Amino acid sequence: MTTIPTLTTARLTLRAPRLSDFDAYAEFRASDRARFVGGPNTAIEAWGQFIGLPGQWAIRGYGRWIAADRATDAPLGVVGLLYPVGWPEPEIAWSMFETGEGRGLAHEAALAARDYAYTTAGWNTAISLIDPANTRSVALAERLGCRPETDYQHAIFGAMQIWRHPAQAEGRAA
Repeated sequence: MTTIPTLTTARLTLRAPRLSDFDAYAEFRASDRARFVGGPNTAIEAWGQFIGLPGQWAIRGYGRWIAADRATDAPLGVVGLLYPVGWPEPEIAWSMFETGEGRGLAHEAALAARDYAYTTAGWNTAISLIDPANTRSVALAERLGCRPETDYQHAIFGAMQIWRHPAQAEGRAA
């Protein structure tokens, strides 16, 4: 059994997924908002993706958390460390649900995830793989101090851009 660590920020708890998070997750995956992460998806497809969240922790020793409201524990998105088959390098990834958007929460969660990657997981570098049409993620990558590095053609997602995160010493200043 893998223990998924819990991180806290000013407004969020990054924690292991719970069954009670699935409805919010499935709602996100079924919406057009999921188009940049392979959606929209059926509830059955979303279930497979949802249970894969703790699976990456078990296999790789790191993964993505549910970003939950620290006061209410309501699930607001999925943020963390991702390295699936077909990715060029390990990634810091984020997907915020509609209820979590527009308040700077993705930035707060991504900073915590990046700090975890560099200080706990032992990463020296990280990317975020972003569809150039995903202007919200591009803006967040820029706010995180990332720089576009190169184009990447993904077999399923098509044209993407690799955004390089600052190195550890630089990353703490973001």
